[in-house]
Amino acid sequence: MTPRELLATTAGAWDITLTSSQLDQFDRYADELQRWNSHTNLTTIVEPEAIMVRHFLDSLALATVWQGQQPATLADIGTGAGFPGLPLKLLWPKLRLLLVESVGKKTEFLAHLVNTLGLDDVEISTARAEELGQQSRYREQFDATTARAVATLNVLAEYCLPLCELGGWFIAPKSSEGPREAAEAERAIQKLGGVVELIQPVRLPQLEERTIVVVRKVQPTPPNYPRRVGVPLKRPL
Repeated sequence: MTPRELLATTAGAWDITLTSSQLDQFDRYADELQRWNSHTNLTTIVEPEAIMVRHFLDSLALATVWQGQQPATLADIGTGAGFPGLPLKLLWPKLRLLLVESVGKKTEFLAHLVNTLGLDDVEISTARAEELGQQSRYREQFDATTARAVATLNVLAEYCLPLCELGGWFIAPKSSEGPREAAEAERAIQKLGGVVELIQPVRLPQLEERTIVVVRKVQPTPPNYPRRVGVPLKRPL
């Protein structure tokens, strides 16, 4: 099975249908990621099949928690080379997406990729989540927020929940340790206005079971959160 077939088949098993045009975009994404990674450190995962599984499918798995009801707006915090936000944008072309990444070389790649793939309604911000979470333009403005492989769940909650609108969702892809992290982060999540509503297992080809932690924003985040840049990581709630 080719990497393209693996992507299409696994997504199909999740009731996610990818068109030939969308699969072409994923192929181009993988090509550009490999090409740029030869001179810019974007990812350690560079083999075609590994890109399809560990980057693209790991990102698309988040779509399963919405069960066909896609969000209108999504903020992806610490997106790196665009995961999970850009694969979700390829799946849902009408999604309005904010990609947040503090490393300028990575946001240069993201800008190039958005232009190469011809994507609309994608904003790229070279910034920290703690900064954006205190700006009225972004605070509590998104249907959903997400962050992958950035920090533990209690830290991610302080990055992401301030950006969620009331009633919105914070979706966190995690390893099999997701349930443990959710239990340890329960107090922090509640303090920030959220409640854990679902912990969904997901199986990726040839990998151990992963989980997706789904947090609902049920109360406004107190105005003193997020704290200053660096504080959530140094002094987690």
